[in-house]
Amino acid sequence: AAGIERLGVAPYDYWKEALHGVARQGAATSFPTALSMSNTWNTELIYKLADATSTEARAKNDRYNLSYWSPTINMARDPRWGRNEESMGEDPYLTGQLGAAFVNGMQGNDTTYLKTIATLKHFAANNKETNRKDSDSRVSERALREIYLKQFEIIVKEAHPYTIMSSYNLINGIHASENKELLTDILRDEWGFDGMVTTDWWTFGEHYRETKAGNDIKMAAGYPERIKEAYEKGFITEAEIRLSARRILNMILKID
Repeated sequence: AAGIERLGVAPYDYWKEALHGVARQGAATSFPTALSMSNTWNTELIYKLADATSTEARAKNDRYNLSYWSPTINMARDPRWGRNEESMGEDPYLTGQLGAAFVNGMQGNDTTYLKTIATLKHFAANNKETNRKDSDSRVSERALREIYLKQFEIIVKEAHPYTIMSSYNLINGIHASENKELLTDILRDEWGFDGMVTTDWWTFGEHYRETKAGNDIKMAAGYPERIKEAYEKGFITEAEIRLSARRILNMILKID
């Protein structure tokens, strides 16, 4: 994102990866895949791994480049998914405990500032890689709550990650990125999440619908222009834009 010089807002890079070590930034420690790490059943070890990863992330970046899109905590319930190695297995409780340790290691233990920004993904029921932008996850309320949301709930409540990524797929006919029940009613109102929600890369949803549902920023280019157009057409209000801007800027202020 470009900076806003008149407001003293520096440019910010919202996307980096650190699933098993700092990725795409030159030489760095590469740890085993998330699925391999989960076989330890060891939360203390996962915390140490994430702490080492966030230390390397701080060494490679200034405060405006510390958002990491990790961990992936979708359920590996089918070998045909194609990204099972990125997951922490098929058990929601175990994934919740390991994921919370990972987030704590990435974000640090300072009571005011965050070491780096951890991002839970992909929210939710994202377990199909082919045609993932228009695949429809048909799940019962019980399965959604007990299998596909439970690990997110545990981590949100226990580790307080600052960012969550809404997924490409539909859930029972509604795109996750446009799902107000998911992103606002459950995530924010029920679980108490107060951070920033980002879409995945190049989601196909309508920008203003995604914003009204609870997303704060859309990846990638062209989002400001489309939001401005939506505002001028009356699809979105200034208050909704200000709310998302506040969450985004608060995230940046939490890094020091």
